[in-house]
Amino acid sequence: MKSNMKTLLLMSLVFIIGFSITGCNDKPTLNVYNWGDYIDTDLITEFEDEFGVSVNYDKFATNEDMYVSIAKGGTSYDVAFPSDYMIERMIEEDLLVKINKDNIPNMKYIDNKFLNLSFDPNNDYSVPYMWGTFGIIYNKAMVDDAVDSWDILWDQKYKGQILMLDSQRDSIGVALKKLGYSMNTENIDELQEAKEELVKQKPLVYAYVGDEVKELMVGEEAALAVVWSGDAVTMINENKNLEYVIPKEGTNIWFDNMVIPKNAKNKELAEEFINFLNRPEIAARNTEYIGYSTPNTAAKELLPKEVINDKVAYPSDEELENTEVFLDLKDMLKVYDELWLEIKSHR
Repeated sequence: MKSNMKTLLLMSLVFIIGFSITGCNDKPTLNVYNWGDYIDTDLITEFEDEFGVSVNYDKFATNEDMYVSIAKGGTSYDVAFPSDYMIERMIEEDLLVKINKDNIPNMKYIDNKFLNLSFDPNNDYSVPYMWGTFGIIYNKAMVDDAVDSWDILWDQKYKGQILMLDSQRDSIGVALKKLGYSMNTENIDELQEAKEELVKQKPLVYAYVGDEVKELMVGEEAALAVVWSGDAVTMINENKNLEYVIPKEGTNIWFDNMVIPKNAKNKELAEEFINFLNRPEIAARNTEYIGYSTPNTAAKELLPKEVINDKVAYPSDEELENTEVFLDLKDMLKVYDELWLEIKSHR
């Protein structure tokens, strides 16, 4: 009996110790879905330490990739970072939940001009993260022509030295602007013209790229590229031969926001994370790290003067006059997808 009692006590002790160890390691997990290279990863570690959680961080390359992953519902994400037009679509398709703004007091630091925009009029579903434009970055040592128009991306002189974005809305949008059309056109004839322009341009293109554009331009493996403004800031800091311009025909102004998908398992933790990223000192560090433009006024005040005065990151209102926000094209997006497939597969 004594032997059995000792055995039972030993087993109980092992169970208790094992349960304690398991319990200590059983942290809540926040599943985050963001663009590549779009956060200071040190901040993720700080969030984990401060809130006693673990963060699972996945990356996507385009809004469309992100949408498909969330719409299919195979993976449950707690926070995602889509752009304006995609937020509009996700709201319409009931893929997002309303945010409890009481849990995000740091929203008070967001500049009013980034709130209540057309894709989410009351910011019920989204909180601003970053904003910017896209345009042309070029190497002044490799390009001896004036760069002020999208036309230069069709110049035979730079054959094999041009990088385009591997994104249907952005690259088709460039061709549409070159032709004098809206980036949100639903006119089939205009879209067909844009497709023909991109097919004509294709032999001049070195590659259709995503994040790798930074390495290629900094390494002077190409002369011209279509890029987002925040990436341009990073590249220019690393190679002083580079310069960024918004073409005279106009371009896209975009807004990336944080949202909570409908199938999120940790909504309150997601709101903690969103609030954490809007803490002024955190938002300022994040902005400096990734090079994009912050909508957080208190964070902006903490940035160095050379950052605030950088016209690439913070262009004047006059420079932004001829810009468009992408709209949700609904069923027309299929047409854009088909055209992009035809362009990419054309030989």
